Amino acid sequence: MTRHICLHGAESTGKSTLAPRLALQLGALVVPEYGRTYCEANGTDLDEADLRAIFDGHVAATRAALAQHPDWLVSDTDPLMTQAWAIMLLGRRLPEIDLWDEPADLYLVPAMDLPWQEDGTRLFGSALARRQFMDVAIAELDRRKLKWAWVEGDGDARLTSALAAVRAAGLI
Repeated sequence: MTRHICLHGAESTGKSTLAPRLALQLGALVVPEYGRTYCEANGTDLDEADLRAIFDGHVAATRAALAQHPDWLVSDTDPLMTQAWAIMLLGRRLPEIDLWDEPADLYLVPAMDLPWQEDGTRLFGSALARRQFMDVAIAELDRRKLKWAWVEGDGDARLTSALAAVRAAGLI
């Protein structure tokens, strides 16, 4: 059975840096952040159709990875982050994401203890917007009563924090 860890939370918190480092430690497959790939190809002026396409992309990529039957899977976000984007951008939830029921075993939420870095795909850089986005993201996890843990620190400390959270959740 595959143990599935998902990185979740506000932009510019180191999720995409942490995902491959954590995967290397666990011997995991990585599902990259589909939303980033989509925005790099299509821009960041996202509407409902774009968010549905991102949702579909997340689901397809995760299912393809799970079909390989890895011991571990690390996802750099998932449809729950797409729902957070819908709330932030559209002011409402997307019903198809509310119906989605394939969550990870554990969500790791990197704290906003790293400085904001613009990369061309990020939208919520002010302190207020970043905090609001984090609150919306965490609310998605709490709403579904999913297991999650904070990850803190920079560089190796962040990786150590992530591994400690995985251990504390009883997955290692």
